[in-house]
Parts: sequence; C-alpha cells; structure tokens
Amino acid sequence: MVPPHMQAVPKHSSFEHIRAAVESLASVILGRALPDILTRAACQKLRNVQHRTRGIATLSHLVAKMIHYRITRFVVVLLFSAAALAAGGAAAEDLSLAGKQLKVAMRVVPPFVIKKDAALTGFSFDLWTALAEATGATSETVEVPTLPELLSAVKEHKADLAIAAISITSRREEEFDFSQPMFDSGLQVLARVSGDSGGLTFASIARIASSGPILGTLGILAGLILAAAHIVWLFDRRKHEEVRSYFPGIFHSMYWATGAIGGQQPFHPHSAFGRLLGALCVFISIIFVAYFTAAVTSAMTVEQLRSDINGPEDLPGKTVATVAGSTSSAYLKGARLNYTEYGKISEAFDALVAKRADAVVFDAPVLLYFAANEGKGKVNVAGPVFRREAYGILFPQGSPLRKPVNEALLKLREKGLYDEIYRKWFGAPPGGG
Repeated sequence: MVPPHMQAVPKHSSFEHIRAAVESLASVILGRALPDILTRAACQKLRNVQHRTRGIATLSHLVAKMIHYRITRFVVVLLFSAAALAAGGAAAEDLSLAGKQLKVAMRVVPPFVIKKDAALTGFSFDLWTALAEATGATSETVEVPTLPELLSAVKEHKADLAIAAISITSRREEEFDFSQPMFDSGLQVLARVSGDSGGLTFASIARIASSGPILGTLGILAGLILAAAHIVWLFDRRKHEEVRSYFPGIFHSMYWATGAIGGQQPFHPHSAFGRLLGALCVFISIIFVAYFTAAVTSAMTVEQLRSDINGPEDLPGKTVATVAGSTSSAYLKGARLNYTEYGKISEAFDALVAKRADAVVFDAPVLLYFAANEGKGKVNVAGPVFRREAYGILFPQGSPLRKPVNEALLKLREKGLYDEIYRKWFGAPPGGG
C-alpha cells in the first residue's frame, strides 16, 4: 500500500475547481470570450507544473486561489464604479436647472399676464418667477402677441417653454408636452348689459313687478292691511252701526287700513284703540315707503344689468367674438355658431362694447377679470362655466425641462406658495383637495 504522501496528485482536481469558479463568475459579468482566454492561459501554466511535485501542486493551488480572489475583487470594484457613475449621471439629470438660461414665451391675457408700464406681471408671470427660483434657472421673457404665435415659438424652439393661459387639449398633446395642470378653468359667455342698448320696456317692467323683492314687499303690505282692518273692525263694530256685521264691515275697515298705511286716513275710528292704531299706522307707512322704494330700486338695477343672453343656449342667431386658435374657437365651430375670430382677447372685448358682437365666448377667469375691471357696468358674465378645462405650461416634445418643472410645481403646492399666488390675483384659495 502506497503511503498517502507518496500518492500521485489527481491530475486536474485543483485545476478544474479554479476553472469552474473563474468561468462562472466571468461568464455572468463580463461575457463568454474573456473568461475563456483567462482560464485557458492559466490552465496551461498549471498543467505544465502540476506533474512535478506535490509541493508544486500545492503552490499552484494557492496561486489559483489568489488569481480567483484578485479577479473577483477587480470585478466587484468595477461593478461598484459603474454603479456609482450611473447614479451620478442619474443624479445629474434630476438636479435643478441651476445655471440654465431659458427663454419663456408669454402673451398678454389678463389676469394671467398683464403689461404695466412695459413690465409684465400677472398670475402666470408670478407663478413662473416662483418656479424659476425653485429650480435655480434664469429666464428671459419673450412676449408674443397671439396664441398661434405662442404655440409656434415653442414648436420651432424659439422658446424653451410657454406659460400664460394655455389649455391642455388632446390635439395639442400630439405636438407638445404639457406640465401638470397649473389652473382649473373653463369656457363662459360675456354679454353687454341691457341698459347699454335702451330703456325699460313693457317686458322689463313686468319682470320688475314679478321679481322677488317686489312680490315680498307687496305680501307684507297685504298682511299689514288685513291685520289693521280686523283689529279696527273688532273694536269699532259696537260703536259704529255701519261696521257691526263682518260683511260689509270688514271692507269698510280695509279701506281705512289701506289709506292709513299709505299715510292718508279717509276717516277716523270711533274706538280709542282704533285711533291709537291709526297713529301707529303713520309710522308704519313711513317705514313701508322706504322699504318699497329700496326694493323697486334694487329690482330696476338688476334689470338694467340683465342681458338678453343668459348662457350658451342663447347664442344661436347671435354674433359671437372669440380668439383665433383657442379652445373657445373650436367649441363655436363644433356648435356651428356664427362667430368672428380676433388675434387678441382685448380686440374681442372692444368688438362687444362697440356692438360689433353680441357676446364673447372665452376662458372664464379672463372674462370675469374684464367684467370686474375695465368692463364694469358695460358687460356681465352670463350663465355658468359650461366646458371645463385646465391650463398647463407648454414644452416642446421630449423636453428635459418638463420633469424638474413638474417637481417644482408640486413643491410650490405642498409649501402653500401656489395658494399665496392664487389668492393674490383671484382673492380666494383654489378649490379642490
């Protein structure tokens, strides 16, 4: 029996082990070609020395382990370095826009963009100022006069983005990218007040007479007359023969009560309480006349501000003004209404006031702002918002600016800065949860 130390070393035991480990690691990470080259070279050297002595075989085993360790460590370091570089690149993409000079297209459309003394302000202007500060970007404002030119400036890369009152639509989404909605809007109708076109007519007088304040005042008057008439009849029927029976005595008392409430008593009651009630009616008549005058004045004011157009259902047969290329223009075209397009909303307002148009259909916040400021007393908003839509910031397709701007917009909402800007221009916080 051959002693253990004299036994021959198995020809490929260490070699096969090292080869399998190297090939397994390298084939997964680096592919098949490099492992074959490395392992074949190492194996050829091992075969040459493995036939010498057992000590040399042991040494080769140790060397193989070292090779295995060094290759593994090299690959791990390489992988960590690649991961760090990839993370650094991703972080660079997600960084703010610090140091970037952006061209921002805007058009004047109050209250979103307002021009005062050659300087721009407004809701959209203030919102972009806050977004630029949040992202670290610097910007140059490019003012364009019309909506089609605003869209073209972004599409032709003359501007990096556009912000004003730009509705998000499926058709525009095919050609551009939009930010998250920055404002909830919708379409509404603006019309001239009726007092701008003529005086009161029989129809308007009938509406005043049948209005709530007038009917309420007349109801109070009837109640006072009936109450006073019955009180006088109860106290005077025993002292006055003509009013002893309920009929016609109550009519006689109602005649007196009507005159007394009006401040002119046709006769005086016979009872002491009746005369006291007559004196009280003088004061009641003064209060009633003042209240009735206020009710009539209020009803006439409402009638003067009333328009023949009270909503989109009254638009057929009317001449409607709107802005070219807008969603309101698309709506009017789809509804087959008679409309005229203008380049600017201010031109549409001028047409309405000058009676070249019967109504304006456009974005509700823009109409409300005009009716409360320049158009106060001349125009009023008619009917509710009838087509909901949202505004967004416009980017060219595939713009890398969209993600950081969206993140900044969300942070403004979370910090309450968006609500502050909204209240500044619209007086109340935006709705929603």
